[in-house]
Amino acid sequence: MVDKPRFFDETNDATGGVRAHYRAYADWLKDKPLDFIKQKQREADTLFTRLGITFAVYGEESGVERSVPFDIIPRILRREAWDIISRGACQRVKALNAFLRDIYHDQEIIKAGIIPERQVLGNKLYRHEMRGFDVPGDVYIHIAGIDIIKTGLGKFYVLEDNLRTPSGVSYMLENRRMMMRLFPELFSRIAVAPVDHYTDVLLDNLRAVAPAGVSNPTVVVLTPGSYNSAYFEHAFLAQQMGVELVEGQDLLVVNNTVYMRTTRGPKRVDVIYRRVDDDFLDPLAFRPDSILGAPGLFAAYKAGRVTLANAIGTGVADDKSTYIYVPEMIRFYLGEEPIIANVPTYRLDRQDDLDYVLAHLAELVVKEVQGSGGYGMLVGPAAARQQIEDFRARILQNPANYIAQPTLALSTCPTFCDVGIVPRHVDLRPYVLSGKTVTLVPGGLTRVALREGSLVVNSSQGGGTKDTWIVEE
Repeated sequence: MVDKPRFFDETNDATGGVRAHYRAYADWLKDKPLDFIKQKQREADTLFTRLGITFAVYGEESGVERSVPFDIIPRILRREAWDIISRGACQRVKALNAFLRDIYHDQEIIKAGIIPERQVLGNKLYRHEMRGFDVPGDVYIHIAGIDIIKTGLGKFYVLEDNLRTPSGVSYMLENRRMMMRLFPELFSRIAVAPVDHYTDVLLDNLRAVAPAGVSNPTVVVLTPGSYNSAYFEHAFLAQQMGVELVEGQDLLVVNNTVYMRTTRGPKRVDVIYRRVDDDFLDPLAFRPDSILGAPGLFAAYKAGRVTLANAIGTGVADDKSTYIYVPEMIRFYLGEEPIIANVPTYRLDRQDDLDYVLAHLAELVVKEVQGSGGYGMLVGPAAARQQIEDFRARILQNPANYIAQPTLALSTCPTFCDVGIVPRHVDLRPYVLSGKTVTLVPGGLTRVALREGSLVVNSSQGGGTKDTWIVEE
């Protein structure tokens, strides 16, 4: 079971003493007046706005982009903790990748009775068009974001898997750049593991899964366009990798080969890091009204003439109802015990679970199985009575569309707010890259709930981000 709600203080131990891996930073911070911290925070906010590090919030009529809230107090993790996170996240991605290959080929996990057939083949994110297709290098998940939390007794849990078009890595990289610009002296006195090589590793991995026979592959980043909420990230990653940022209209497919339009004429494209959802990739294969993809792209993919990262059809593996089965996937495909456990989860398509959840809505977090970004969820302890009753009605319309979990005692880190430096709840999204190997850089995106008492860390829901430091004690 998950630890009882008691917040783990990542900075101070039970006696109030500063934990060893925070001491060097705490010693530096204690001599800094509050006005100094306020001024540095203002500088960071100004620079983020000037650099265009923004995100858009879907559903807002104004359509105005916001600067990503950034907190200048870093989250610091000791190397031993990072080793657990790293091994656990890589283990999970290996198992999920094996699961995707299996369900699009022999479906052994279904035959073994470990996961129900309806959970896979009846899932709307399962792509029957991918059956029997061998993706390059057997890699379906080239980039994954695994959301990890630490609870009351300091134990890690995986909250969810992001496998389709995981976002936020640009903020991880820009947060580090910002901290090094604002506080260069800190990085000379504290040995912080680097993250700036992420895009080099990403590009190497993308090139490694190019179609057979291509010795010098051309990689592009495919974006839905400047109105997408993560457009800054798409442009940033393309620029950092030194590759072209393209939209669907920039691509054309001739004889099952993908080209991009250039001023010198068409140029072949071998690998597409796509930030466009499956449905919109190809109007000939999926949604005919889509203008975000390129006609014929799926046929070129099936012909083995281009690699898509991540692969089409990965969504069935990061559906929140599939999440429940990941520990069994690890045992089935890898023959190992999970290094990081799942959060205990109620499936509302089971009558006993449904009855319990409906009777305890005020105590639980309820999520849509295909929701994301903090939308489509109920945080029971923070919800008004009418919100709970409205959500109850939504659940009863389609119970299988929801899961529920205990309200978790997310760990806290010091965070600079209007009232000073105070504890706020955090989670972590490390980014796992798969190519010839499965690796991740030593860091990740720490998301922080800036509102007092809030457990929702999503930027679209009032959260912010922090730089994540991996240090030796």
